[in-house]
Amino acid sequence: MRKSLKTNLKRAKNHRKKLLIALVLLILGSYYFYHRQSQSQSDPVTQTAEVQKGTIVSSITASGNIISSHLENVTTQASGTVKKVYVSDGDQVYAGQKLAEISLDLEGKQNLASAYSTYLSAVVGVNSANNSYRSSQASLAVVYDEIQGHDTDETLAMKETRTRAEVANDNAYDGLGTAQARLSVASLTYQSSSPVITAPAAGIIKSVTIAEGMNIGASETASGSRANQRIATISTVGLPIATFNLSEIDVVTVKPGQKATITLDAITDKTFTGKVVSVDRVGTTTNNVTTYPVIIEFDINSESILPNMAATANIILETKSDILIISSSAINYQNNATTVSVLRNGQEITQSVEVGLSNDTQTEIISGLSDGDVVITNSQSTSTQTSTTRSSGNFFLNSGPGMR
Repeated sequence: MRKSLKTNLKRAKNHRKKLLIALVLLILGSYYFYHRQSQSQSDPVTQTAEVQKGTIVSSITASGNIISSHLENVTTQASGTVKKVYVSDGDQVYAGQKLAEISLDLEGKQNLASAYSTYLSAVVGVNSANNSYRSSQASLAVVYDEIQGHDTDETLAMKETRTRAEVANDNAYDGLGTAQARLSVASLTYQSSSPVITAPAAGIIKSVTIAEGMNIGASETASGSRANQRIATISTVGLPIATFNLSEIDVVTVKPGQKATITLDAITDKTFTGKVVSVDRVGTTTNNVTTYPVIIEFDINSESILPNMAATANIILETKSDILIISSSAINYQNNATTVSVLRNGQEITQSVEVGLSNDTQTEIISGLSDGDVVITNSQSTSTQTSTTRSSGNFFLNSGPGMR
């Protein structure tokens, strides 16, 4: 029994000695690993770049949408059943060409009769206003004849008569213009209510939304008027137009004629080009944020460009070619001085430079550097990695007592 106890104590002592030896080796290994890592990672990682000649482009980015792709809507206020459709997508049409015909229901017939009545009244109004204008012109001519030769001794009565005749003539002229405007409105309303739908312009038919046997009807708006129903669109000759919003900082750098590249969210594999045609420098303010719309016209048309598509434009402000350029990350700005760090004969030298045009990634060097110079773009030690190594070292050191 005593022998067995001695044997167990001896084994426990040897086991404890092995654990202590293993712990010491682990601590020494962790310290050695930490020391080597600290040495290697305390050295800065230096990145360099060579000064080269090239082209730099300065631009700004803005978001917007397509407002016109030269698509004209074909609409109607007629209600009833589609009797005949004479065109389909892709057909070439001329202005006034018959596109479709509607068999009017009772409501459609009533609206057509009301529109026709208003149209006839407008025609009568134009004729009446035209007669009044002709009469006023004749009366004014008589007055002018009566006072002819009295330019220097025109009496007060003559002046009053002439003034009344001139005012009457002006009023008659204005009345004729008002009557003609009413006739134009009545004519368009009557045409919209007609069972025969015609093309408002020449072009290519797109997006036909009706078919024979289909019931259609114009809905009423809150004001009681009838809303037009679109039955197709016509693609006319022209280039797409988009509007983009600029900030108050960017708008001062943009002017008509500047080139731009445009991408559309719906067309990811193409980049379009265009130019600025208009800049609104008044702007609008929403939630204390002021934006200034700029209109860009595309250089080419495309069937895939549709109204209201989201778009992004890069407006090119300035371009310079065959100039010295370096990475913008190499530039140091401090105390009104602009410097770069240059490697010459293995030594890091601070060099003052004069910079010019720049963008997000590149900067023009006007003076201070030469083609082929090597500049330091960044220099940093991996302190984060060292900190991580320390945490690992502490973990092992703190694990020692737990192994006892």
